[in-house]
Amino acid sequence: MTRLPFGRTAIPLAFAGLMLATPASAQGQKFVTIGTGGVTGVYYAAGGAICRLMNKERAKTGIRCSVESTAASVFNTNAIKSGELEFGVAQSDVMYNAVKGIEQFKDGAHSDLRAVFSLHPEPNTVLARSNFSKFEELKGKRFNVGNPGSGTRVSTEVLIAALGWKLSDFSLVSELKPDEQGSALCDNKIDAFLYTVGHPSAAIQDPTTTCGAKLIPLSGAYVDKLIAERPYYAKATIPGGMYAGNPQPTQTYGVLATLVTSAKVSDDAVYALVKSVFDNFEEFKKLHPALANLEPKNMVKDALSAPIHPGAMKYYKEKGWL
Repeated sequence: MTRLPFGRTAIPLAFAGLMLATPASAQGQKFVTIGTGGVTGVYYAAGGAICRLMNKERAKTGIRCSVESTAASVFNTNAIKSGELEFGVAQSDVMYNAVKGIEQFKDGAHSDLRAVFSLHPEPNTVLARSNFSKFEELKGKRFNVGNPGSGTRVSTEVLIAALGWKLSDFSLVSELKPDEQGSALCDNKIDAFLYTVGHPSAAIQDPTTTCGAKLIPLSGAYVDKLIAERPYYAKATIPGGMYAGNPQPTQTYGVLATLVTSAKVSDDAVYALVKSVFDNFEEFKKLHPALANLEPKNMVKDALSAPIHPGAMKYYKEKGWL
């Protein structure tokens, strides 16, 4: 893989199965890039699915789409603001905070941030070694809080604050990336991790299969209070039997993944992306299990805190969805 500035990773053609190369003969070709997350996560798969469909139409649109692995939500939002990326996947809470200029965006609201559509639910998923059954039991233990710049890190900090905890209440705080935390759990380097992710996820499947890791529920008064106070949160259930050794449904809560862009990105580019997805929606849903239950009319309304980009709005009005 080629390392790019600002923590981005260009994924080779053979690995991603996408049209990433820039042919010298592509005169007049326009290029857009979608920032995603770790290569094992659903963000990367969702971004890849969008680019696959968009690149099928590149002869008509003149727009070529590429996907990049990044540090995820917060990074993608900041990279869109700086012009490093045209599109990015971000948790709905990160979008909300960027628009409001709060939490990790206290230095200034992202006034040019625009919503495109929402994607799959992302439950806050806690996976622990088999001797734990409640989140409260993890106080004083070794916990992975998520890598800096990720939406998972934001979710973790909000959760422990709701419990009245601090990071110092854990005996060890690690900042491993999603593709590192499962092996660390099975190697007994950490006791648990939180991952805000769509399901099914390889990052959850691997440790449940390899070392019998258990899903830990997140429920109770503190969760009810969080949902009441924060409009981007909702209760969620991870189905029983989805992962090895976890036959019971796991109650939790979480956010939605969303696709965001900038007001500076052209209406034509955004319209082309939206049209490629929704004109081929049945194919899009089949490109990853986490996308299977999406409904277009919900995607253009749910969890969108930023104004909808005019290029996307044009398509939605043509369809009568908005």
